[in-house]
Amino acid sequence: MSEVIKLKKGLDIRLVGKSETVFAQVALPELYAIKPGDFHGMTPKMAVKVGEKVQAGGVLFFDKQRPEVKFVSPVSGELVAVNRGERRVILEVVVKSDGSKAEADFGKMDLSSMNRQQVVDKLLETGTWTYFKQRPYNVVADPSAAFKSIFVSTFDTAPLAPDFDFIIKGNEEYFQKGIDVLGKIAPVFVGVDANGSSKAFSQVKGATVTQFKGKHPAGCVGVQINHVQPINAGDKVLTIQPQEVVAIGKLFATGVLDFARVVVMTGSEIKKRGYVRTVVGAQLSTMVNGNLESDNVRIISGNVLTGTEVKADGFLGYYDSQITAIPEGDHYEFMGWGMPGFKKFSASRTFFSWLTGKKEYKLDTNMHGEHRAFVVSNELDKVFPMDIYPEFLFKAIMAKDIDKMIQLGIFEVVEEDIALCEFVCTSKIALQKVLRNGLELMMKEVG
Repeated sequence: MSEVIKLKKGLDIRLVGKSETVFAQVALPELYAIKPGDFHGMTPKMAVKVGEKVQAGGVLFFDKQRPEVKFVSPVSGELVAVNRGERRVILEVVVKSDGSKAEADFGKMDLSSMNRQQVVDKLLETGTWTYFKQRPYNVVADPSAAFKSIFVSTFDTAPLAPDFDFIIKGNEEYFQKGIDVLGKIAPVFVGVDANGSSKAFSQVKGATVTQFKGKHPAGCVGVQINHVQPINAGDKVLTIQPQEVVAIGKLFATGVLDFARVVVMTGSEIKKRGYVRTVVGAQLSTMVNGNLESDNVRIISGNVLTGTEVKADGFLGYYDSQITAIPEGDHYEFMGWGMPGFKKFSASRTFFSWLTGKKEYKLDTNMHGEHRAFVVSNELDKVFPMDIYPEFLFKAIMAKDIDKMIQLGIFEVVEEDIALCEFVCTSKIALQKVLRNGLELMMKEVG
């Protein structure tokens, strides 16, 4: 029996708009984009020019500091745009599909005869190395580093999160093969839901399986790392998501690099919710056009806590398996704080909604307050199930006190781990941005 870790702290935000475990039919779009902003710790350098043809698996750009780290096209077609922002920073690299099947054949591989470096080289060659994120800092992994371990969280506890058991159904063999590949790089740890997971996850071979039970963020891989094998100074740990494990497994089992991605459409403002089969970086127009309850909607690539706002003609984030649509919060309530609030969600029982037993809430993007002084009130600690004092860590980051940041555990956290802290913060401080600024400072000063 695998170990069961019960988390007492956390918060489940039950929103209207959860999808049933059924597939919806959605046409594949013409345009696809890889967005360098999805990857921390790298500087992109283009490998092709606008107007040139690219193949599925062909290199679009690479890391200027580490040219061996390649970012590839998910489809065959033509590079039609390189959209830039301020200071000519590359925002999107857009490919127009020619309609051919988005698979690249690299030939079958005999994993048993391959050593660690050969596995890493194959992942670099195929562009699948970018599926990994490196802790600390949550950056694109350094292929030359020695890694302490690899962690895979097989369940997500974020609001309206996808069901990975449903997503990988039928690909259990490839998931196991992917774990075998990861085991060539470093010891593998798999986190599963103690409330029930498929055999593909709970009985996986070649990995240490740990069960987690509790409210969100129990499904966050950072929380799991903290309870199983905390990150110390000098440690480097890889993380990867279940769908990417399947893709790597299929690559080594068949030689085919498949860019398919199952995405769940969720949120109160989505008319027809469901899981859709699409491709990495797909334009969202075919999923959301005509499928929204109104025009005054916030579309999010990802979940409501950590996702990125996108337009209807925007693109799916590289690591996202969820699209969420909720109402915009561009309205104000006179004396709203003084009303009983039977339909309002409150983590601190400010409103009387907790008396009604209401299970789901239709929330918008309204902040319900304004930025104010950061006061230590212990409210963040109540939803943060890690052996870290979050309020003191954030104060150390704001003061740019590197020694204190290290002592208070900045190596162990990234944005998704502290997203709930930002949600419950009555000071309305953008804590995820504060943390990212602290991580950037640490990378610059400590490395």
